[in-house]
Amino acid sequence: MFTGIIQAVGHVTHVQATQGGDARVRIAAGGLDMGDVRSGDSIACNGVCLTVAARTPDGFDVVVSGETFACTIGFAPGDRLNLEKALRLADRLGGHLVSGHVDGVGEVLRFEPVGDSWLLQILAPESLTRYLAPKGSVAVNGVSLTVNRVHGADFHINLIPHTLDHTMLRDLKAGSRVNLEADMLARYAERLLHYAAGAD
Repeated sequence: MFTGIIQAVGHVTHVQATQGGDARVRIAAGGLDMGDVRSGDSIACNGVCLTVAARTPDGFDVVVSGETFACTIGFAPGDRLNLEKALRLADRLGGHLVSGHVDGVGEVLRFEPVGDSWLLQILAPESLTRYLAPKGSVAVNGVSLTVNRVHGADFHINLIPHTLDHTMLRDLKAGSRVNLEADMLARYAERLLHYAAGAD
């Protein structure tokens, strides 16, 4: 479990293909405090919960499955990654509860300055639109963000300078693809309503 508050920006240094479409991916941690990280720990990488396979001098290795490659973006050599270690029960929850299970990949339609902030407009997969609500939460490449407006399948987010300074979202442009995770509370609410309606 994660908060969507990014702790460092790292990058992929090496990808070694293994069997079945999987790959071992080496990540430079980019200033992430690795002092308490052990093999088997979870780290969110652009919003994808991955297990540390081994520590390296400047970061860590993970094994990315073929399924993860098929459903997410951000694991090619040189790709920059938002990094967050798993939430501890004593941590402050500054964002929202993020599972690290990406629901789909969206496309950036607009990314432009508006005053001191930046407007980010994203086209979501149709399957995710029912989970988007004004003032609700969404994780974009692992970053906990507030939805400002929703128009059909696209939604608007306002990015403050602090977010741009401390994440890789500053690299986005029209046409960029992003990992999206819907607010888990919205998913549970939908499931409860489904049962309340008498459906299986």
